[in-house]
Amino acid sequence: MSQVSTISPSLTTTEVNKLLKNTYMLLSMTLAFAAVCAGLAMALHISPMMSLGLSLGSLVLLFVTLKKADSAAGIFWVFAFTGMQGASLGYILNHYVGMANGPSIIMQAFGLTSIIFVSLSAYALTTKKDFSFMGGFLFAGLLVMIGAAIINIFVGSSVLFMAMNAGIALLMTGFILYDTSRIVNGGETNYIRATVSLFLDFLNLFMSLLHLLGMGNDD
Repeated sequence: MSQVSTISPSLTTTEVNKLLKNTYMLLSMTLAFAAVCAGLAMALHISPMMSLGLSLGSLVLLFVTLKKADSAAGIFWVFAFTGMQGASLGYILNHYVGMANGPSIIMQAFGLTSIIFVSLSAYALTTKKDFSFMGGFLFAGLLVMIGAAIINIFVGSSVLFMAMNAGIALLMTGFILYDTSRIVNGGETNYIRATVSLFLDFLNLFMSLLHLLGMGNDD
């Protein structure tokens, strides 16, 4: 069972509130920037290989961002990372736009993601429950999903693909609670790193829901 924990002695309530304000302000800006970059990539009709290259490049920027999070340069790198992440979605978003009801599917996925994210974040923020006990389970689940993704590269099973996305969606709901809890209870004191965690939670939840909602329309 989870227990309500108190704020870390190293952070006062005022400091936690400031951390939350900075985190959610930066998160909103990076999500908007990622959306703009995704739109530009869609307009340019980037290829699958370009999309893959941007994804790999964003992984490099992720490590740089986390390393620079304690410096003033961290702001630049977090926008570079989230922008490249957004641009990497251009190809897959164009794929869904080309489907029947494609734009509607994308908006449904975004709306559902927003509702889930806001609801779970609000729960973690208001209850201040400590969800750190979920860390081991979430990490193990993430490894399973990565393994399934690698296997499916060679197998190409649509059933496994959908099961994997359902698993990712479930994992991301857990990560939203876990990452928000860490901010509230003093487990994370840097708003750039906190933003990166929540950004990835939101993005991965959105993409998994998009795949699930588009399942019936995918050729």
